[in-house]
Amino acid sequence: MSTEQQERSGFKVKVQRFGSFLSGMIMPNIGAFIAWGLITALFIETGWAPNADFAELVGPMINYLLPILIGFTGGRLVHGLRGGVVGATVTMGVIVGADIPMFLGAMIVGPLGGWAIKQFDKLVEGKIKAGFEMLVNNFSAGIIGGILTLIAYKLIGPAVNALTNFLAAGVQFIFDAGFLPLASIFIEPAKVLFLNNAINHGILGPLGIEQASEAGKSILFLLEANPGPGLGILLAFMFFGKGTAKQTAPGAAIIHFLGGIHEIYFPYILMKPYLLLAAIAGGASGVFTLQLFNAGLVAAPSPGSIFSILALTPKGNHIGVLLGVIVATAVSFLIASLILKASKDVEDGDLQKATEKTSALKGKESRAAELIQPATGAVQEISLANTKHVIFACDAGMGSSAMGASILRNKMKKEGLDVTVTNTSVSNLPADAEVVITHKDLTHRAKEQVPNAHHISVENFLNSPRYDELIEQLKK
Repeated sequence: MSTEQQERSGFKVKVQRFGSFLSGMIMPNIGAFIAWGLITALFIETGWAPNADFAELVGPMINYLLPILIGFTGGRLVHGLRGGVVGATVTMGVIVGADIPMFLGAMIVGPLGGWAIKQFDKLVEGKIKAGFEMLVNNFSAGIIGGILTLIAYKLIGPAVNALTNFLAAGVQFIFDAGFLPLASIFIEPAKVLFLNNAINHGILGPLGIEQASEAGKSILFLLEANPGPGLGILLAFMFFGKGTAKQTAPGAAIIHFLGGIHEIYFPYILMKPYLLLAAIAGGASGVFTLQLFNAGLVAAPSPGSIFSILALTPKGNHIGVLLGVIVATAVSFLIASLILKASKDVEDGDLQKATEKTSALKGKESRAAELIQPATGAVQEISLANTKHVIFACDAGMGSSAMGASILRNKMKKEGLDVTVTNTSVSNLPADAEVVITHKDLTHRAKEQVPNAHHISVENFLNSPRYDELIEQLKK
């Protein structure tokens, strides 16, 4: 590998880790965000079932519960439960030190609190006299957390408040000037190039929550989550594709539109990079339609299924939201159809190559892999007879790894094996992990995290022959 290629690979890993870290603070708490969104949509004065008593929950949840959850999760990612406690404590400083919901602030001070207590623990490791461990641990967390909370209250909170207001003003300017559809020029390629989590959960989500807290909804929740552009491309393959791409497009469309797993259409774009034009045009036209009808959602839909989108649509916005999806689908379908009809036939092997490229770009398994032939390869022949726990790990720990874990769990059950199968993110792998299954592009990170575990690399989380080979080893 050339020096330039190594630098690109290193940069890709760094960006991937950063995006994974950002989404790692938000995605485990998506359920709380949805709960807040549903309560808001139902019980505020303009909601489906206005109720003044229940509406009292809206403010405290967005101002306190959600930022504290983010701060706790960010601290825990850095230094476990101890880091999470300090991170949550420091988050109170930015909450009280600002007059807006402190999501960006929590994403800054939560990890900062975890890092601070981690550095202290490294400093005193092996130096605490026996019998004083609990005293030192509790008071160090309390003192460090207290000092950082005061700093967050006086300095970080006001600074993030000003930054958030500046970003919000910028978004409002772009919105008023009619330039918001142009955001698709950056968002649609970023989705294919593994930056969707960083953009959606790290930038659009916090700004959208800020808008929703004031206006009851935000269009920002639909800039990345709109399934229309991807659906139009998959429909074009259904009618004008060739070979494997044509055969697999209907199943991919169902998973994408109803299941909300958007990355399943990424390999189809990578087969024909010109299809990015269809995705961008579809996304921009969808945003324009949403703007035209002043439509938005009350919270971020995750996954981006049409069901979750409709569930989080406030009263009076369903027509605008549906038209935004339909128009995006129609425009991307028309442009993708023209591109496919004007280009040479797509070879059957191209989808496999594009799927592998998607996995390499995203650092985790593409869901399109379930629709094509699995990769081959053998698990190293070693004794795993005493294994009691197998862990699947992917970038965020909630998508492809969950699917793979479910498949292997069912296989274990059929074979009568008493082995627990769970899933998590690479960054949250426990130190005592026994067997870890990851996509080949994430294995190096998993080995850094838990070097003593037995690692299995796969190219297809959803239909890998290595599952059966692992089961045979476990039975021995």
